[in-house]
Amino acid sequence: MGSPFKSILITGASSGLGRALARELAATGVRLALGGRDGSRLAETATTCAAKGSEVCVRQVDVTDAAEMSQWVRCEDAARPLDLVIANAGVSGEIGAPGERVGQSEWIYRVNVLGVLNTVEPLLPAMRARGRGQIGLVASLAGFRGSARGPAYAGSKAALIAQGQGWRDRLAADGVGVTVICPGYIRTPMTERHRFRMPFLLEPDVAARRIVTALASDKGVFVFPRPLPIAAWLFRLLPARVTALLISRIEDQDLQSAN
Repeated sequence: MGSPFKSILITGASSGLGRALARELAATGVRLALGGRDGSRLAETATTCAAKGSEVCVRQVDVTDAAEMSQWVRCEDAARPLDLVIANAGVSGEIGAPGERVGQSEWIYRVNVLGVLNTVEPLLPAMRARGRGQIGLVASLAGFRGSARGPAYAGSKAALIAQGQGWRDRLAADGVGVTVICPGYIRTPMTERHRFRMPFLLEPDVAARRIVTALASDKGVFVFPRPLPIAAWLFRLLPARVTALLISRIEDQDLQSAN
């Protein structure tokens, strides 16, 4: 059974999960509006999607540019009303101790949080007026508990989880669905830089299939793969001192295995 979505916008579609999502959703009769920072890689994504029968429009875009994003997403919605928007663009890669690299945390929040707002908010009036549409926010399991390895990354994803849950509750009466996507590790260019053990590592095409299923069923918060939903629940339930101890032990083991 194919996807119910026929007019789709995806950010961060140049590679990794964004490319996998575009390829999973590509089909005859589907229009894909794909945005990304790398023009050549974005063109590669477009070629593979067009080969599957989709009409593909690409835009080399910076999600932190509010004016540019508003113009782009509104233009795509005018061309063919969007029934699915996936705010996927994101960054990680914190280097050094907190405060050593001025502006690093701000940059992560600008991309991971403001980039999502810049993608979604300009489209909400039209979606609400139509009384339909689905929004997917790519957060992370990291958003359920801060990590010494990446405090800004975890904090930005925590903000997305809260934002998405709030949007979902507020927009439900208007017929607009919101799915907060919280994966564990996915094999992408972002995770290839990691030198630590990544349990339950998923291939991007596998992750994309599961995400599309969750979007089609209007799932609220989608944490995967199993048994990571249990870990997310424990992060919220257990006392902070207990989760801090567990995380520190895991990270110590990962450092030892990387050496």
